Amino acid sequence: MIKTLEKTGRTEDIAIADALQELGLDRDDVSVEILERAKSGFLGFGAAPAKVLIKYEVPDEPKAPAKKETPKPAPASVPAPEFKQNKAKKEETSAVKADAAGTTQKKADEAKQPSSVEGYADIREFLTGLLSRMGIEAEMTIGKDDKGTITVNLSGENMGAIIGRRGETLDAIQHLTNYVINRGNDKRTHINIDAEEYRSKREESLIRLAEKMAQKALKYKRSMALEPMNSYERHVIHTALQNYEGVTTASTGEEPNRRVVVSPVKTANEKNTTSKPKTREWA
Repeated sequence: MIKTLEKTGRTEDIAIADALQELGLDRDDVSVEILERAKSGFLGFGAAPAKVLIKYEVPDEPKAPAKKETPKPAPASVPAPEFKQNKAKKEETSAVKADAAGTTQKKADEAKQPSSVEGYADIREFLTGLLSRMGIEAEMTIGKDDKGTITVNLSGENMGAIIGRRGETLDAIQHLTNYVINRGNDKRTHINIDAEEYRSKREESLIRLAEKMAQKALKYKRSMALEPMNSYERHVIHTALQNYEGVTTASTGEEPNRRVVVSPVKTANEKNTTSKPKTREWA
């Protein structure tokens, strides 16, 4: 079942972000239509906020199955008091052992975590070991951007094996690295791994593809479906067309065949034409 939500904000991006926060959804889970663009006005006069329409899918509630009468179980025999005491002692002993094991494991995990990520020693050590098992030697350049994201760029021979088909191997390496480095830490640090600037080049080609599909959707006035992509690539498409006038984007399908669909947005005149029936004038 499709539901909608209208949201206003100082800019289109702020309105979309507020709507996603209210719904608890990601940009990939909704379709966005810009109803009114923000107007700055002159000296504060004539300013108007942006208004967006968010469409999202809610699963239908399943019908409750008919209740079946089940035979009542026979009353269980009451154990002897001595059996209850022994059982309680065993459960208490098991609980103490579990707590001790959990504490030991937690300390071991904490010991593995770096006291500070500034040296990037753990990231370099993990990636070196992982790549050596893959039979690949690579040079690493590690830094941090303004948003606090740690960026690792790999370079060397046989980088195609690290990247994989459409970056699938590179995504898997990035996922494993984030899991290992952030395990047991209260504050999560995002680690972005690239190889020979593959991601930036792929992002540029995706933006060109998004604009091309948007032009086709407007020209032929019908929805255009892109090839299946991972969540990162779908996010690039959504962001590229977020402010593209006349089109809206939405994701459809299930992983790993989930894809972005670019659809034209009807103008106000088209909506009025379709909603109002034609009347015949008599002389």
